[in-house]
Order: sequence, then structure tokens, then C-alpha cells
Amino acid sequence: MRKPNALAAGFYLLTNLVTGIFWFTLTVVLTVVGFSLSVLWVGLPILWLAMQAVRAGATVERAWVGAALRTDIPVPYRARQPGTLWQRWKAQFTDPATWRDFGYLLLLLPVGVLEFGAVLTLWTVVAALAAVPFWISYAPFAVVVGELWTIDSFASALPIAVLGLALVPLAVMGTKALGALHGRFARAMLGPTRADELAVEAERLQSSRARGVEAAEAERRRIERDLHDGAQQRLVAVAMGLGRAKSKLDSDPEGAAELIAEAHADAKLAIKELRDLARGIYPSVLGDRGLDAALSALAARVPIEVDLQVDVDPRPPTAVESAAYFTVGEALTNITKHSTGTRATVRVNRIDTGVLVEVTDNGQGGAELKPGGGLAGLADRAATIDGVVVVVSPAGGPTVIRAELPCAW
Repeated sequence: MRKPNALAAGFYLLTNLVTGIFWFTLTVVLTVVGFSLSVLWVGLPILWLAMQAVRAGATVERAWVGAALRTDIPVPYRARQPGTLWQRWKAQFTDPATWRDFGYLLLLLPVGVLEFGAVLTLWTVVAALAAVPFWISYAPFAVVVGELWTIDSFASALPIAVLGLALVPLAVMGTKALGALHGRFARAMLGPTRADELAVEAERLQSSRARGVEAAEAERRRIERDLHDGAQQRLVAVAMGLGRAKSKLDSDPEGAAELIAEAHADAKLAIKELRDLARGIYPSVLGDRGLDAALSALAARVPIEVDLQVDVDPRPPTAVESAAYFTVGEALTNITKHSTGTRATVRVNRIDTGVLVEVTDNGQGGAELKPGGGLAGLADRAATIDGVVVVVSPAGGPTVIRAELPCAW
């Protein structure tokens, strides 16, 4: 919710009486007639029409309240369920949100009367006081205040006008307060209940946890595969080469020396692969020197031009740093392999709620969050800390990968 504009709030509160009369009359007439004729089955289509009118009125009110009173109201209805026409109608009819809509449209009339009267009184008093100097000279009477002040001319009535103008800020504040109060009332009646919000949050957290577990499992399988297919094979070759060299050490010293040289080369390759694997799990420079140094090293290793800007003071938590680092790493990898881009812009900034990562390239576009893909893995990693990854990549480019990573969860 934001503070409403006084002019828009005043217009809404003054016209709300008219809309209240319209929706009250329409919904009450259709509902009463529908229930009265329901015993003859004729009323069921009328009840269905009444329900559609209630939901239409509530939808209009959500949009109207959002525009005039700056109060965004989420749609609270249950997800549409498959089934027959009767089953869908019954699901809508038994949805508590439908009946809260009905209650709001019924209360809109008496609430509209009170709001109309309050706003009209506020501004009528202000306008009446400010206009006193312009009509008092023509009035057939004079206003006597005490023994020293007789109001019967333009000059003598000026203090009254000044008082009226001084009340304008109070009237503006009162109009805004009434608008904000109505916005809260509309949100409570037309929006989701606290139980609905908690259910959605629980579902989101459950989904986030599942994605986090799946991402961790995929990372474990990747590490196992890299160890088995890479470093482990290299070390086996080293052991076999040293064994062969040992058996030839006495009979063929030159052959043993060649085998030892090969084993030495394989050992160095194994060390490199282990180092790369460790960097893929969590680079040491990230833990030692933070995101700026780690991303600078990462940008230096890619074969394209990278414009890097990092401003994350104060330093974010380790999980956020890791997610930001791998988001940039995966984005630069995709640019190098798939986008045919030659330049990337990386911006990592601290915002009020966390860290904002944005990577833009000049490639051909077409990147997607496909299940099982690298970008989907980044989204899963970000979801474990309640983060969000958004990919905007129209055909022809540019591609923008944006990640919002909260620092508190």
C-alpha cells in the first residue's frame, strides 16, 4: 500500500456512493431473485449470473481502488479446477472469496454514504470559510463575534478566509486518511486472507526447498562424475605408469625415465583438474577477497570483453556471494558458447533487500530457462535463499539475466 493522492482519493470517495448504489442494487436483486426461484430450477441460472456480477464488480473495484487509492489487491480466487460445468460453478459458488466479494459490494453502499458525507463536509467547511469575504457584503445581516469584531465587509471577513485556507492541509490529510482507510478495508475484503497468504508462502517455501535439494543433488552428481571421469582416471594412470617404471628401473632405466615423465605429466593434469573442480564448488578467492576480486578473475578468463562493475558493500553472506558468483559464471559461459556475443556487461550492486546481479550481452538472444539447463540450475540455486532469476532474451538479442538475491531469509 502507498499513500493515495488527495485529488484521486477525493474523487473516488465522492463517486463511491454512486457505484455503491449500482452494485448493491444489482447484486441484491439478482441474488434474492435467484434464491427465491431456485426451488423451480429457474433460479440457478440467475444465481450463476449473480455470482458473475459479484466477481465482475469485485474485479472492477480492485482495479479502481488500485488506480485511485494506490492499493494493490491480489486476486484471491482458488485456481480453476477441471470438471463439468456444474462442478466448476459449484467450486466458484463455495469459494469463500466470492462471498467476501458479495459482502464488500453490500457494504459499499453504507460505507459510501459515510465517506461521501465526510469528504463533502470537510471541503464544504473549507470552501464556505474561504468564500465568506465574497458574499458577506451582500448579505442582509452581519456576523457579530464578541464586542470588538463585526463581520459585515470584505476586509472584516478576511481572517475567516485565512482560517479556511489554513484548514486546506487538514482537509487534504483527512481525504488521504479516508482513502487509505478505504484501501485497507477493500484489501481485507477483496484480497486473500492471512490463511491464504500463509498457504501460498508455505507452498512457495516447499517448492523452494525441493528445488534446493534437487540442485544440491545435481551438484553432487556433477562432482562425482568429474572426479570419476577426470582426476580419478588420471591418478590411476599415474599409479600404473609408476608401477611399470618400477618394474623397468633396473632392466631399462631409459624406458623407466620416460614412464616417470608421463606419470609426472598426468599428475600435473590431475592436480589441474582437481583445482578446477574445487573452483567449481567454491573458489578460494571468493572466500578470501570477496565478489569483486572473484568476478574480476572470472571475467579475465573468458574470451570476450567484459565490462564489470561490483559494489556490494557491506559484504553479503557467503550463500549470497556464491549464488551471485555462479550466476555471473553461468551467464558468461552461455554467452561464450551459445550467444555469438562479443561483449558482456556485468553489474553487481547492493540494494535495500539484498544483492542485484544483472548480466547483459550483445548476442543473438533466444536464451531460456529450460528444465535441466544451466540457467534453470541457477534459478534453483537462487531459490534456496528465496532469490529470483529472470531471463529476458528476445530473438536477435540482447539477453539480460537478472538475479535478485536477498541477504535475509
